[in-house]
Amino acid sequence: MTDGDVRLSHAFSRLLAMVWRAAPLQLVSLVAVAVFSGLTPAANAWINRAIVNALVARNHGTFHRSTVLDWALALGAVGLIAGFLPHARRYISNDLRRQVGLLVQDTAYRALNAVPGLRRYETPSFMDKLRVGLDAGGNGPSTVVTAVLQCAQAMITGWTFFVALLLITPVLALLVLITAIPAVVAEIALSRKGADLQWQLSPANRRQIFYRQIQTDRQAAKELRVFGLGDFLRDRMVTEMRSINHDQQQLDLRVFATEGALALTAALAATGGTAWTVFEAASGKLSVGDVALFVMAVIGVQSALASTVASLAEGHNSLLLFRHFVDVVEMEPDLVISASPTRVPALRHGVEMRDVWFRYTDGHPWALAGVSLFIPHQANVALVGRNGAGKSTLVKLLIRMYDPQRGTILWDGVDIREMDPTELRAHVGAVFQDYMAYDLTAAENIGIGDLGRLEDRAAIMEAAKRAEAHAAIARFRSGYDTFLSRTLSPHGDSDTATAVLPSGGEWQRLALARAFMRHDRDLLILDEPNSGLDAEAEHSIHCTLSAMRNGRTSLLIAHRLSAVRDADLIYVLGGGRVVEQGRHSDLMASDGEYSRVFTLQALGYQDESGLARHSGAATPLPMAEALPR
Repeated sequence: MTDGDVRLSHAFSRLLAMVWRAAPLQLVSLVAVAVFSGLTPAANAWINRAIVNALVARNHGTFHRSTVLDWALALGAVGLIAGFLPHARRYISNDLRRQVGLLVQDTAYRALNAVPGLRRYETPSFMDKLRVGLDAGGNGPSTVVTAVLQCAQAMITGWTFFVALLLITPVLALLVLITAIPAVVAEIALSRKGADLQWQLSPANRRQIFYRQIQTDRQAAKELRVFGLGDFLRDRMVTEMRSINHDQQQLDLRVFATEGALALTAALAATGGTAWTVFEAASGKLSVGDVALFVMAVIGVQSALASTVASLAEGHNSLLLFRHFVDVVEMEPDLVISASPTRVPALRHGVEMRDVWFRYTDGHPWALAGVSLFIPHQANVALVGRNGAGKSTLVKLLIRMYDPQRGTILWDGVDIREMDPTELRAHVGAVFQDYMAYDLTAAENIGIGDLGRLEDRAAIMEAAKRAEAHAAIARFRSGYDTFLSRTLSPHGDSDTATAVLPSGGEWQRLALARAFMRHDRDLLILDEPNSGLDAEAEHSIHCTLSAMRNGRTSLLIAHRLSAVRDADLIYVLGGGRVVEQGRHSDLMASDGEYSRVFTLQALGYQDESGLARHSGAATPLPMAEALPR
C-alpha cells in the first residue's frame, strides 16, 4: 500500500467518524433508504415478469384474474415506495449536510485558531492547502457519504438484476459484468487526475481570486481609478482564468473520449444480448416474461454499473481533496510547545534578547543577525530604524509568533520557548501599525482587546477616552452600539443605513483604545501608534501614551524621533543588528546616525527664520528614509 493509499484510507476513516459524530440518525436513515431504493427496481422487474407471463398464460387457458390482481397491487405498492424514497433521501441528505458542515467548519477553525505562530500563514503552499482543504471540507463529507450510499444502492440493484441475467443466460450476464470493469478502472483514474489537476491549479486560482477581489475592494478603489489599473488587473484575471479553463478543458476532453468509448461498448453488448433473447423466445426456449425481464435486467445492470462508476469517481475525487482538509486539522504546531510549559511569571527583571538570529526561510537573508538587547522592568524603551531593519520581526519574536534559529529570548531569565505562547501573550498589550478594522460595533472593536471585559462598558469607555475616541463614538447614531461597516450589518440590509464607516484616524484611535484595554499588562508594545493621525491628535496621543507608559515596561517603535526622545533607552536597528543604543542625550552626543537623522528631522520643523514649529507636528523626513540599513 502506497503512502497515498494510506492517506486516503485515513481520510476516509476520519470522514466517517465526523459524519457519525455529527448526524448518526441521519446516516442510519440514509443507509436504510439506500437499501430499499436498491431493491425496488429489481422487485419491479420481477413483478412485471410475473404479470406478463400471467397475461400470456391467458392464451393457454391457465389465466387467473386474482393472481394478476395480486401482482398489480404488489406493483403499485413497490411504485409507492419507489416514489417516496427520493424525497426522503433529499430531506435526510440536506439535514446531514447541514449538521456535518457545521462540525467540519467548527473543527477546521478550531485547528486554525490553535496554530500558535505565523509561519504557516506566510507560506504559499500552506495557503493553497488551506483554501482547497476548507472548500473540500465544506461539502466533501456529505458528498462522499452520498456517493458511497449511491454506490451501495446501485450495487444492490445491479446484483439483483445480475442474478436475473444469470438465470436467463449466464454467458451474457458475465459479458455485461466484464464490460463494466474497464469503466470502473478508467473512472477512478480520471477522478484522481481531476483531484490532482485541482491541486495543481490552486496557485492560479489563488491569483485570479486576488485579481478579482482587488477590483471590488473599497480600499483599493481610489488607487485603481487614479492609476487606471482596472483593465490591467482585469487582463491579469482573465489570463489566469483562460489558463485554468484550458487545463480543465483538456481533462474534460479526456473524460468525454473515455466515457464515450465505454458507453458504446456497453450499448453493443446490450443490443447483442437483447437480439439473442428475442431469438431464444421465438424458438420457445424462453418465455415472453423472460424477454421483458432480460431487457429490464440489462438496462438495470448497466444503469447500476454506470451509477456505481459515477458515484465511485465522485466520492473518490471528493475524498482525494478531503485529504487536504485532514492535513490542515491534523497539522503539527509551527512552534514547539512543551508538554509541561513553564508558567509565565509577572515581569520583575526584564526581557532580554541574546544574540538572536532569524530568517523566514532558508532562502531568505537574515532579518535579524545577532541582535542583543535588554528591556528593563518598568523602563520606557524605544526601537527605531528604517524599513527593513528588522523592527517588526523583532516584535514577532518577542511575542513568540516565531522562534529564532539561533540565540534566546528571556523573560525574567526564562527562555520563552519553555512557555505556552498563549499564556505569554496574555501578559502583553500591543497595538500594531497594520491594525485591524473589525466589522463589529464600536464597543466590540474596543472590548475585544480584553475578551474577559467585553461586556464591561465602563472599561471600554475609559479606554476610548484615553485614546480620544470617545467624542467621535458619541456622535455615532447608536453610540457605542453603532455597527462599524458599510458592507455588513448585524440585522440585514435594512440596517446598513444606521451603520457607520469611521475615518482612518478614527479607526486608529479605536485600535489604540483596544490596546488600552490591556494597559495593565507586564509588557506593552506600541508599533507606530501615532501613524495616521493629524499633528494635533498625534501630540495629544503621544502625551497620553507617555503617561500610560510611565512606570511600566514598554517598547515603542517609531520612525519619528520626536516621539522617542523621552525614552529611558533607545535602540537603533540597522541591517538586522543593533547599531546604536543609549538615551537620547547620549546618542546625540555620540554624533552617530541617530544624531544625524534627528537633526535632519528637526530641520523639518523650522520655518525660514529658523524658528521651531510646534513639536507635535508630523515630520517631513521620517526615520524610514534616513537611517542606514
